[in-house]
Amino acid sequence: MTENAVIKELLEAGAHFGHLTSVWHPKMKDYIFTQRNRIHIIDLEKTADRLEQACAFVRELIANGQTILFVGTKKQAQQIIEEEASRCGMCYVNQRWLGGILTNFDAIQSRINYLVGLEDRQIKGELEHLPKKEKAKIEKEISRLNIRIGGFKEMDTLPGALFIVDIIKDKIALSEAKKLDIPVVAIVDTNCNPEEVDYPIPANDDAIKAINLICSRIADAVLKGKQIREQEQLEMVSIEGQEMEEGVELLASYSFSPDEEQPAEAPQEPSEEPAKEQPKEQAEKPLEEETKEQPGEQADESPEEEAREQAEEQSHESPD
Repeated sequence: MTENAVIKELLEAGAHFGHLTSVWHPKMKDYIFTQRNRIHIIDLEKTADRLEQACAFVRELIANGQTILFVGTKKQAQQIIEEEASRCGMCYVNQRWLGGILTNFDAIQSRINYLVGLEDRQIKGELEHLPKKEKAKIEKEISRLNIRIGGFKEMDTLPGALFIVDIIKDKIALSEAKKLDIPVVAIVDTNCNPEEVDYPIPANDDAIKAINLICSRIADAVLKGKQIREQEQLEMVSIEGQEMEEGVELLASYSFSPDEEQPAEAPQEPSEEPAKEQPKEQAEKPLEEETKEQPGEQADESPEEEAREQAEEQSHESPD
């Protein structure tokens, strides 16, 4: 949506009306356009710019896997906060801010666990076996706790940011967020200090239409952030699947079935056996040579024996 269209919507919602000129904060001077009938008029161009910055921050926050807590305890904002927070799946506080929701989160978490336990008993039908008076007492306790902490009973950890409709009405929530360094997105009217808020949205915090418009924009930013996160997760899953497939293909290239021929390197193993048998052949060769030489030696010895026999015969014949 273009900036002119946003400014037109803000103008139709009455977001440009501020408080009386006698009730204003000097640090809101940069966001005030003029005054008319002793009422300050807010510059809607700056409002549209700040609203876009706040939505971009919320969208990035949700895309990173964090949450935002909607806070609006004034009458004009209670129903709007509940509807918009429920639409985008975020926690909210639309009744009195309980001191310590952020700074004493462990104690608040114990009360949340107590409420969840009572609701589980009610769902399982355990309350039907109790006396009528005790059953009515537990049901009354469940309804009371749901009014107080039902909006954020699913909050397991501290939120990544707070969205506050009126920082004067909910100043305790603002102070707790500042103590814990939790970023705050808030609507700031002409009687507020914008420097206390990380992402101020200068607008009328009393008009129902203006509150509804800004809250719906923040809720839309939350939904867009969730879509971005889902797409990133799907991309990660697809990348992991591709890596798995590549790994399987790589293993398949190195593996072979028993019916298939072995690689060329495999026949090298039997070549070692002939190498080991070579000494046996070398050992057999001298034996063969000896066997071949023995007839020669016998041939050389036979003339000598004949000569000796002749000499012995002559020696025997000479005395005669």
